[in-house]
Amino acid sequence: MNDDDHESMLDGLAGADLDGHTIDELSDYLDNGREPLDPDIEASPGCQLALDALLRLRTQTWALLKSEAATHSEQDRSWMHAVLQNISLEAHAGRDIPLRHPDPEVHLRITEGSVRTLIRGVGDSVGGVIVGRVRLDGDVTTLDAPITVAITASAAFGNNLERLSQLIRDRVVAELATHTELNVAAVDVTIIDIHTQRVARPEDS
Repeated sequence: MNDDDHESMLDGLAGADLDGHTIDELSDYLDNGREPLDPDIEASPGCQLALDALLRLRTQTWALLKSEAATHSEQDRSWMHAVLQNISLEAHAGRDIPLRHPDPEVHLRITEGSVRTLIRGVGDSVGGVIVGRVRLDGDVTTLDAPITVAITASAAFGNNLERLSQLIRDRVVAELATHTELNVAAVDVTIIDIHTQRVARPEDS
């Protein structure tokens, strides 16, 4: 699978999600080091998610999955495509999540999309994990209403899945407590795919 193949998997991130920009345009923008600065791209939440997805495709973890997709099965390609489709969905703002303020006349809110993106970033920061889908279940629009965070993920072969899932839960709970006022009743982590951890060779260092 070449660069055109794996970047074509981002076709779902298009149109309104990217505020009129295209994946090819964003890929070129990254290649040029995001210079000259494009204010429209930098101000677009959808473009920022797509840029993040493209960067992930260029990391060692995504290179591993790309290699597996090329040598194993369509199932691996479908997994990556599903991940990127979910990133596209998360580009939408979704529901407004309120924040407390001492002045009753001031109404502060963050978007559901920004919270899902935060959770995805936390999950992806755990070694050997690639988050597939993030969902917030419950009434996030009401302060103190209990909500459940549902996460699906792929894990590298050889990891203790119970320990890995707990690490994701702990980090997600900590980040949400820092950046939101959501009443998180539970974080459900489901590992739905296992990918092979490539052993680093000296020339890879």
